[in-house]
Amino acid sequence: MADTSAPGRIRDAVAGAAPAVPPDPRRAVPRTDALLADPRLQQALALLGRAAVKAAVQRAQAQVRAGRLAATELMEAVLRDLPAGQREVLNATGVVLHTNLGRAALSEAAVRAVTTAAGATDVELDLVTGRRARRGRGAMEALAAAVPDAAGVHVVNNGAAALVLAATACAAGREVVVSRGEMVEIGDGFRLPDLLVSTGARLREVGTTNRTSLRDYAEALGPQTGMVLKVHPSNFVVSGFTSAVGVAELAGACAERGVPLVADIGSGLLAPDPLLPEEPDAATTLRAGASLVTASGDKLLGGPQAGLLLGDAELVERLRRHPLARALRVDKLTLAALEATLRGPATPTWQALHADAEELRRRSGALAAELTASGVAAQVVACAAVVGGGGAPGVELPSQAVALPAELAQPLRLGTPPVVGRVERGALLLDLRCVPPGRDGDVAAAVLAAAATTSTAATAPGAAAAAGA
Repeated sequence: MADTSAPGRIRDAVAGAAPAVPPDPRRAVPRTDALLADPRLQQALALLGRAAVKAAVQRAQAQVRAGRLAATELMEAVLRDLPAGQREVLNATGVVLHTNLGRAALSEAAVRAVTTAAGATDVELDLVTGRRARRGRGAMEALAAAVPDAAGVHVVNNGAAALVLAATACAAGREVVVSRGEMVEIGDGFRLPDLLVSTGARLREVGTTNRTSLRDYAEALGPQTGMVLKVHPSNFVVSGFTSAVGVAELAGACAERGVPLVADIGSGLLAPDPLLPEEPDAATTLRAGASLVTASGDKLLGGPQAGLLLGDAELVERLRRHPLARALRVDKLTLAALEATLRGPATPTWQALHADAEELRRRSGALAAELTASGVAAQVVACAAVVGGGGAPGVELPSQAVALPAELAQPLRLGTPPVVGRVERGALLLDLRCVPPGRDGDVAAAVLAAAATTSTAATAPGAAAAAGA
């Protein structure tokens, strides 16, 4: 029976006026084991491991408990928080060897070789005898076959390492003679003089910034000379009142004094290419008399990051046996990719450099037409691509690009897959030169997805033409 007394009525009134107690958000948090069993996390568990995925789950659960995240949004938060690692990017910049995008894209043959080498391999084993064999002999044989003018070959982990090994073995405690006009700075502020001094060598600079003569070198050679270094200024051009000494001229002076001549050609071109007439190549440099050529493997060669050492057999063997060579040793994956690059078909780098202009125009036209039909303003414009990677400065490759509104640049970089173009004169240019032909559809889908997230200006008729054509 209800309490109708005055105290009862007061008690009921107070109870009715009391605010409702909000539900405890902790009760809405799914259990960790239930979340880890979610099908959407199974691939991540296989690739990243249970610990990393569980940590992401627990961070999301903590946000729900704190009231900063709805329980229904928990799984999406987990997926966003998982470590992504390196992401595949479609390079539509028109820069063939884009350092920020990893320079040379590996060929399919090289990718397959890396996959095979990920397991146990015969990298240092002779399967016939069961005994230890020279490390990476297949890659060394392929490199020697690619540059017959080299009596000896060796590989270290990058181009700078090749130069460091040469300077350490030849000139530690002695002098490296080098022209002032070749004291270059490479990417991220690394300077050649600092690199050489770190080996314990002393620099003997000759000539001036714009002019160096054979006499300058000859007067510097002496008992303290460890080596003469000839550096190709691969990322800049000096023009006007200039002069430099070629390898052939230097080789004679160095031979008379018994001093090794080391030529750093930088870009890794192994043989002459008519497309790049000013770019030095290993074969020609060795025939001109260089004792040793150093170069990179992930530039014009189109392979993995590596430092190539090519030249006199006795000198190369001396470098290979130097204690520092162990610290600069390449791994089995690099050796596998390098061998496949040297033995295999044309690399993506070669294909991009020598892309047919008419085919680029056709592909660009098809992409622009598809985007326009879907409401995105797009048109084909003529443009110039470049080699990049510190190679062939000043060389422009006539190309074609699809011009889009510049505001699509960031959404495209953040898409799946990310598409990176370049903004020029107020427009976003997508140059398909470095995009595999089979991926044009992915570029189109990425543009449409990016346009859907931006303002209406991206799909306004004529926007691309107004932006910069």
